[in-house]
Amino acid sequence: MRLVKQIPHERFLIQIHQYNGKYILKIELGGFEQLFKIPESDVDIEKLQNYLSNEFLKNCLDRFLSMRSDWEVLTSNIKFKI
Repeated sequence: MRLVKQIPHERFLIQIHQYNGKYILKIELGGFEQLFKIPESDVDIEKLQNYLSNEFLKNCLDRFLSMRSDWEVLTSNIKFKI
């Protein structure tokens, strides 16, 4: 997987990777990440940054909060070895 571009953001780490004929939009917050796989032929990589609307990023944040909640429920009964 090759890093193509990093998009600056105050909250998220946003990167675009290239792999197997696809762009992978990776949005990361803390220990969680969301990946969106897009065929290279379906998107202009230079314009992709403009498509990342506030609504899209808000929905990503909501998913991160849900992921964290799910993780906390899962791990509340598990003792991890440190």
